[in-house]
Amino acid sequence: MKNKICFLLIFGSMVSACDDFYQPSKSSLEESVVFSTIDLAESAVNSISHTFGEGNSYMGRWLSYYGANTDLEWGRYSHMETNSATPLFVYVPTATNSLMNTWNNTWAKSYEGIERANLCIQGLRNTGKALPRTDFGQLLAESLTLRAVLYADLVKTHGDVPARFQPISTETLYVPKADRDVIYKQLIADLGEASELAFWPNEHKMTSTVGRINKTFIKGLRARLCLNAAGYSKRPDTDQPRLSNDPELSKEKMYTIARQDLLDVYTNPKSGKMEASFERVFRKLCEEDMSAGGESLWQIPFSSSRGRMAYTFAVRHQSVDQYTAMPQGGSIGPLPNLFYDYDVNDTRRDVTCVPYQWSNSNPAYQTFATTRVNTWSFGKYRFEWMKRKVLSTNSDGLQKQYMRYAEIILMLAEVENELNGPAAAAPYLKEIRKRAFSSSVWQEKVEDYVNALDSKEKMFNAIVDEYAFEFAGEMLRKETLIRWNLLKVKMDEAKARMYELRDQTGRYADVSNRLYYKLENDKETLKIYGLNRGETEDKSSEYPNNVLWISTSLLNDAKIESIYNSSIDPNQYQFWPIWQYFIDNSNGKLVNDYGY
Repeated sequence: MKNKICFLLIFGSMVSACDDFYQPSKSSLEESVVFSTIDLAESAVNSISHTFGEGNSYMGRWLSYYGANTDLEWGRYSHMETNSATPLFVYVPTATNSLMNTWNNTWAKSYEGIERANLCIQGLRNTGKALPRTDFGQLLAESLTLRAVLYADLVKTHGDVPARFQPISTETLYVPKADRDVIYKQLIADLGEASELAFWPNEHKMTSTVGRINKTFIKGLRARLCLNAAGYSKRPDTDQPRLSNDPELSKEKMYTIARQDLLDVYTNPKSGKMEASFERVFRKLCEEDMSAGGESLWQIPFSSSRGRMAYTFAVRHQSVDQYTAMPQGGSIGPLPNLFYDYDVNDTRRDVTCVPYQWSNSNPAYQTFATTRVNTWSFGKYRFEWMKRKVLSTNSDGLQKQYMRYAEIILMLAEVENELNGPAAAAPYLKEIRKRAFSSSVWQEKVEDYVNALDSKEKMFNAIVDEYAFEFAGEMLRKETLIRWNLLKVKMDEAKARMYELRDQTGRYADVSNRLYYKLENDKETLKIYGLNRGETEDKSSEYPNNVLWISTSLLNDAKIESIYNSSIDPNQYQFWPIWQYFIDNSNGKLVNDYGY
């Protein structure tokens, strides 16, 4: 209740339909009062996160749509031209998209959160109490970091955007876009300051859960932004993606900063650790284990009645059943070839890619009644792993895991390879692969595999692949492909792979087009033959059910080509446009680039 009261008193809506754009904030309490009292100051800082849970903001729009499609993920309706989400997926969005062109969407709510953060940052600085490793210092670190999260997501979604690092005044009500390089440099500096102020996980009551900011996440986010700033992206002045022209954002400088932050995390026992089991990472997420110090570094803190992560990304449930109150899950899934691209011994495969759906019955059981090779689900979110039954119609309350420790290790591999060569990167890549494979095959799958990567190019390509196998379905791929300048390259490769899979030729000549299955004794779990490469025998005598899994009609040309609109180059449309509502109400300050 305290948070809600403070929110109402201090941070009324920064974006109003009545004003059509930004409103300078008005406070019912003086800044000197709010930010000199730790409880009031903490409530003010907590209000920044409120913006993530708004229905048309992160919760119901951005998290559901940004990041699909890539060479790993695609929207179930990518081939359906009448679906409003399809243009967002297939790289042909318009500024008037009906899902996004609203006054209260992610753009509006992000700037609302940024304004709240600006007020908190100003207020906390003015108290003179925000010193390193103090309560007030931790709150300032949290404010700086939440502002950085919002800006990082705005930049990767829209490219150049307005830069607002001070509370809005009458003079700054309308401002044009700023070069993203200016924003990156500010965020990298801010996160450097925040890391000096903040506590490590579990060093303070404010850092005891993954719903709050800690030093590990700050350093990890700073490293990610350094890699993005040094990478490729489409600019208003070029036809193709390019690197920044700012010498301060050179790869050498940015990777050096990232390397130090990552090593600070990696070498500090307080920073966190990878879970011993890949599956356990996501079971903890679904069990809503919020304890800090493990693999999850920060999660967007939705309440139990907000958030649509399982609703969008979980294994599909067709009806009300023992786990959920309505049909949910499966809106975003893996490309059909992804399962077969994993090594058969890779324990990440069956967690990430799920071939079945849950039956249209109560109680439900796993079935292939309505699923084929073109309708895989991701399995990192699962209603059946939750400790409570989801009763809401479309909000499951599961949180977005924004960053986890495995990314720290893979970023270390990447920067070490760039700065010091493959031998320096090898230990980190081996660490990721050791968790992915049983110790019985470490010699082949870890030692021999990594030791053979004896050039920077080979190591880099292996790291690109490892990002895919580790993070598929977590919506990181689009961002990383863009900074590597591999977006179109990898998506075209994915199209080629899907054609080969459909025809069972080339890389997929040993894949069966038919699956055999039966229910286990628990009357809920499927036993399946035919999914693994080489499982091509007729098993009709052993399995009572079988299904034609792969065919030309199931994976037709239109479906394959829908990964992106074949009439365009996805590199030209890496970013979404600024929505027309905000163009129209910017007093002429905002314009769209990139052909929009």
